[in-house]
Amino acid sequence: MSEGRKLRAGLIGLGAMGRNHARILSGLDGVELVGIVDPAGDTTGTLRAPVVPELGDLLELGIDYAVVACPTALHEPVGLELAANGVSALIEKPLAQSVEAATRLVEAFESAGLVAGVGHIERYNPALQNLRSRLESGELGEVFQVVTRRQGPFPHRIADVGVVMDLATHDIDLTSWVTGREYTSVSARTVSRSGRLHEDMVAAVGQLSDGTMVNHLVNWLSPLKERSTVITGDRGCFVADTLTADLTFYANAAIDTEWEALRAFRGVAEGDMVRYAIPKREPLLVEHERFRDAVEGKESDIVTLRQGLRTVQVAAALLRSAADGSTIDVGRGASDRAEAVLPS
Repeated sequence: MSEGRKLRAGLIGLGAMGRNHARILSGLDGVELVGIVDPAGDTTGTLRAPVVPELGDLLELGIDYAVVACPTALHEPVGLELAANGVSALIEKPLAQSVEAATRLVEAFESAGLVAGVGHIERYNPALQNLRSRLESGELGEVFQVVTRRQGPFPHRIADVGVVMDLATHDIDLTSWVTGREYTSVSARTVSRSGRLHEDMVAAVGQLSDGTMVNHLVNWLSPLKERSTVITGDRGCFVADTLTADLTFYANAAIDTEWEALRAFRGVAEGDMVRYAIPKREPLLVEHERFRDAVEGKESDIVTLRQGLRTVQVAAALLRSAADGSTIDVGRGASDRAEAVLPS
């Protein structure tokens, strides 16, 4: 790319997330949004770029990269066509609806030598970014447990996957990323109470490579919207609320108590609570800036397709565990055998 030329970007999909991508791309420095693919067209009449019905129409406009925000079931065919035409891609999470499809996408973009990433937006949440830095600097000491809760009302925009592939993949990716550790085993239970084909609630237990215990509770059945990550270690615990991008630290302390009933408890004691003041930039904007830089050949921290594949492997193992009641080994190599059990 010649110096000063803007990157030509395209967008595939104008659902709720797609419109947010269009908003960011329309004002992103160094990028020109030249076209959008959606069979329904621009129903609002507010978009600055032309909306075309087919991916081939977008490719004819000439693009450097595309953001794939169509339904998960279409990620593989759309991604493979982009790779075949030499177009880099930022693919919304999950990378694909099965391990096999995700693997084919990884192979296609790697063999073409193209930049490609997955839209795991939680990595760019200010609270989690700050938390990861603090864990890396050893502020918590040894990590014992990661607990996430991701609950809220049913999103009518999601029809082709269940809560594991849609929402739990957020927690799988952020847990591995923020701790710097891989999953080694998982066990899960799911239910479907909304009358849909796919599961709408999952409770999962797992273990990371350093022995850290992991718990995930994810559902589409709650009127309460909650996005919480709690990491407990030998110096206390961090609580990240990714809805508000707030990070709080609860420290251990040796506090004398006159309450006889509590004296008998031989655990940690309550210490200071600190709520950190951190800069709060929009995670989606940061994600786009990082991917733009990667396409330009600059060093940039993006979620790679191989990392996205790993998340799909762990999610597939959760579905398999829920189907047969077993604990699944998802260590490197074993994860390749964790096939997704999706309703036909």
